[in-house]
Amino acid sequence: MTGSHRARLPETPAALALRHAVRKWLDRYRPTGVVAVGLSGGADSLALTAAAVAEADVVHALIVDHDLQAGSAQVAAAAAAAATGLGCRSAQVLRIRVDGGGGLEAAARQARYAALDAARDGLPVLLGHTLDDQAETVLLGLARGSGPRSIQGMADFADPWGRPLLGVRRADTRQLCADLGLEPHEDPHNSAAEFRRVRLRTEVLPLLEEVLGGGVASALARTAGQLRDDGAVLDELAARLLSTAAAGPGLSVAELAAAPAAVRRRAIRQWLLDGGAKGLGEKHLRSVDALVTDWRGQGGVAVGGSAPGTRLVAVREHGRLQMSRVRRLGSRESQ
Repeated sequence: MTGSHRARLPETPAALALRHAVRKWLDRYRPTGVVAVGLSGGADSLALTAAAVAEADVVHALIVDHDLQAGSAQVAAAAAAAATGLGCRSAQVLRIRVDGGGGLEAAARQARYAALDAARDGLPVLLGHTLDDQAETVLLGLARGSGPRSIQGMADFADPWGRPLLGVRRADTRQLCADLGLEPHEDPHNSAAEFRRVRLRTEVLPLLEEVLGGGVASALARTAGQLRDDGAVLDELAARLLSTAAAGPGLSVAELAAAPAAVRRRAIRQWLLDGGAKGLGEKHLRSVDALVTDWRGQGGVAVGGSAPGTRLVAVREHGRLQMSRVRRLGSRESQ
């Protein structure tokens, strides 16, 4: 499908809020003005698509059909029609199969992002996450209790994913749809109480707003932004530490021990990830950190991500942290 014209947006407060947010994002990250938009047919992504068409030079809509509900193909077709009606250059429906592990919500997300990544043709993909989504993400991260990184929320750009609406309220996206006469799709999963995010949205955040006198969602989003700014500085310091601590196949324990804890743990985390570790949690990091700061001759620390039949283990040997792949039978290959 190809769009032949742009829909003219009304000069309403909602339209101006979304246009300003998208314009600011484009000026910073995509001055060439050619983007893709991940369009579900819901209010957030529909409003984002309308604002993107008004501000960007070319917009391509990517519509994911998860095929999880009866009538999903019709919903995807309607979203594609709305995209071309708004003026998108193209509207492509991506039908996917959700069969991964980790629960329906996680599996659908993984399959959706994989499909968008495969279809984006080198373009950044704009996603309709709002300030309200950011607040929910921060609360979910807070519940995990795994440090500042888990409550930094979503970045406005983590290549290739762009999120221009992180400062825009969900109410504004719904209002813009109403201003344009668009009827967004209401996904039943967005009101299904078995999903934690739904309960946060419908029960926890409204209660917090009531108890604390309002402004909670905005405060959580501001906190996430401040933590991301702080995190960027700490990540830079950690990268420098990794460079100075490099010692052959491992890291110098003496160099690591002399660094502040926040920088040292970030450096260790990045070193583990670079070595192939997966699913790192606070327990893993503190156990590996103890090999540096609380050394009592303890054995290595197993971290996830090794090949079948082996374990990936961080060990301290001869004043260095090293990673090894340990076969189940006991032989070991150092990295």
